[in-house]
This record gives sequence, structure tokens and C-alpha cells, in this order.
Amino acid sequence: MDWTAEAIERLKALWAEGHSTAEIGRRMGISKNAVVGKAHRLNLPARPSPIRRDAAPRPVPVPRAPRPMPAARITPPPILRASPMVAPAPAPVAATPVVRAFPVASSRPRLGSRTCCWPIGEPGTSGFRFCGGDPMAGKPYCTEHAALAYVKPRDRREDAA
Repeated sequence: MDWTAEAIERLKALWAEGHSTAEIGRRMGISKNAVVGKAHRLNLPARPSPIRRDAAPRPVPVPRAPRPMPAARITPPPILRASPMVAPAPAPVAATPVVRAFPVASSRPRLGSRTCCWPIGEPGTSGFRFCGGDPMAGKPYCTEHAALAYVKPRDRREDAA
């Protein structure tokens, strides 16, 4: 954009009226960033932040001394009772997912071993294990699990315009 003398005078007038940079840009048909840049180069007075702050400043917290640990607990801790509110009904469980047949390997492959590291089952349960199949070259997963783990990025040109 070419900043003509008329455009600069209009910018200064709108700035003096207290309009936001976005509003000045809309009225002049230019971007907000163009308004900010030109106002900076013209050394126009700074604007107050549009972010609302509390009227009173927050006090600085004073560090406390650590509390001494009790010597020994004589009474057992109180038993916490559940509130009388009724718990919500559990969500319905979806149908059993389709399970693919992958080769069964040891429950935990050794670090550095050349086996598929795809987790199968719920961690912490007795049925949890890793796939253990032969991994693809340079990947930690077998062919089937690599197809699930690595998704090709979409062509960004589709999203343009």
C-alpha cells in the first residue's frame, strides 16, 4: 500500500479518536497490521492494552516456613464417607471390537530386540502384551501396525482458498 498524505492524516485522526487498530483498518480498507506498522513508524502515542486487568494489583505471595512433621499418629485417619448423591449410570459398553490375528510373542520384548512394539490389551492387566511380529526396516512396528500408526499427511493445497 502506498501511504499518501491523505491516508496518513486519516490514520492520525482515527488514532486520536481512540479507535482500535482493527477498526481503523476496516475503515481504511487495509489490514490491522498495516495500521500497527505505520502507527509505529509515525511514533503515534501507545494505546492501552485491550486486555482487561484487575483494578488492584495482586499481592506478592509470602513464602512460608515448612511445617514440622508430626512425631506419630495416635489415632487412625477418619473414614471418608461417600456423598449421598447417586452416581450416574455407567455408559453403555460398545460391542466387542474386531480383533486382528497377529502373531503372539513374548509378553514383553527385550529392549533393543527387533520385534514389533505395538501394544495389545490394557496396560497393567494380565493380558497386556506387545505384538512381537517382525518390524519394517527402520520402524518399530510390523507392516500391519505401521499402516495404523503412520498416516500420510493430506495435500495442503486442498485446504487453500
